[in-house]
Amino acid sequence: MMVEQINWLAEVNKQKDSIIQTTQELLKIKSILDEENTSKEFPFGENVAQALHYLLNKGSEDGFQSKNVDNYAGHIEFGEGEESVGVLCHVDVVPEGSGWSSDPFGAEIRDGKIYARGAIDDKGPTIAAYYAMKIVKELSLPLSRRVRMIIGTDEESNWRCVEHYFKHEEMPTMGFAPDADFPIIYAEKGIADIHIIKKKNQNQISSQNDIVLDSFQSGSRFNMVPEFAEAKLTIKGDAEQILQHFDSFKSENKLQGKGYVENTDIILQLEGKSAHGSLPHLGINAGIHLLSFLKKIQLDEQAQAFVRFVTDYFEEDTKGKALHVQFEDDITGELTINAGILSYHCNGESKIGINVRYPVTNDFEKTKSSIEAACEKYDMTVQIVSHMEPNHVDKDHELIKTLQRVYQEQTGEDATLLSIGGGTYARSLEAGVAFGPLFPGREETAHQKDEYIIIDDLLKATAIYAQAIYELAQ
Repeated sequence: MMVEQINWLAEVNKQKDSIIQTTQELLKIKSILDEENTSKEFPFGENVAQALHYLLNKGSEDGFQSKNVDNYAGHIEFGEGEESVGVLCHVDVVPEGSGWSSDPFGAEIRDGKIYARGAIDDKGPTIAAYYAMKIVKELSLPLSRRVRMIIGTDEESNWRCVEHYFKHEEMPTMGFAPDADFPIIYAEKGIADIHIIKKKNQNQISSQNDIVLDSFQSGSRFNMVPEFAEAKLTIKGDAEQILQHFDSFKSENKLQGKGYVENTDIILQLEGKSAHGSLPHLGINAGIHLLSFLKKIQLDEQAQAFVRFVTDYFEEDTKGKALHVQFEDDITGELTINAGILSYHCNGESKIGINVRYPVTNDFEKTKSSIEAACEKYDMTVQIVSHMEPNHVDKDHELIKTLQRVYQEQTGEDATLLSIGGGTYARSLEAGVAFGPLFPGREETAHQKDEYIIIDDLLKATAIYAQAIYELAQ
């Protein structure tokens, strides 16, 4: 077969049923990080390892060379050559959240879409890339570079998987991650997860107050906008008046939730809307909204300090204006901040988890210093939980030029270079970009309820990946 005569989409359609079935099988594995049940054998929990094993076993069955690197990560490879093309994917997913129209791990097909947590981020695209490799391999095309799919298992948290992997395995010459948008993501913001902590100060709890905030909790991940918040109050006065004010607040702000009395406590619950931490303005932060309500109540002094800090610096501000860290450049746009974890206990420490995504030309040390200066006023400390440097590949690099040509040939559209606030495995490579799977104009449902991938787009992406793998590896 002449290479120039290959109809990549036709080759994909020969595998259509298998692609859909394999995608559904992988999506049915509930591969969420399980920190409470980790072990030396299963560093991120058994379910995450199950998803890794599923893909590695399939690779072995299909004639690839598969390798498990201590259940942290693995790879599937074919071809020969000193150099290699990397395709970096991940099989872990964020928690499913609530409000789904079907089982988040049912992989149900409706209206030409597969619905499941991980459908678009990143299991669907992973299977697209896998079958792209399979097609190139089965066509026996001449290649001068090896092709290696690297499979991570901790991408949605701290990237311990690829950190461990590259301590033991080689770095690909170049590559891409099918874990963002088409056409090509050539630049990604720097990402820092930061804990802001306030130790307990018993002297601040005033017994003279009629209302004491016993606890407050919202969010569990730095990179997700919290969709639920709950506050527990102890009150000496009229509970009904607070509940009435809460109902008015919900109505005025068009929010859902409930307030009720439980024994001697008032429980206030508020619902928001989840969104990816790189796009906090697309969500409704339930925690910040509930603290906005609590700001109107005369709480004990310790609680007041917590509420004031969060509302002063994060209320209606996802760009760091109040913290004096606002920044923008022409490559990656504006700095963003997501207050993903808000936790308070009257007899323990307060903790705020923020996700900062900063442009490639931003000086992170200056940003960090500004945050520390703001926290110092409230006697709070800053702890960097994780930090990933920005990623930027020059527009004239071989990788960029090749992928642009492939995308244009497959779609007939311009391969515009994009930048994102999200973090993909592309930044793990010395020369790596994010490449699909979300086509221009498509709805972004990653990290949201009713996440889905359009089957036609899944197949189209597979064809693009197949040609890209061949072009990069020939």
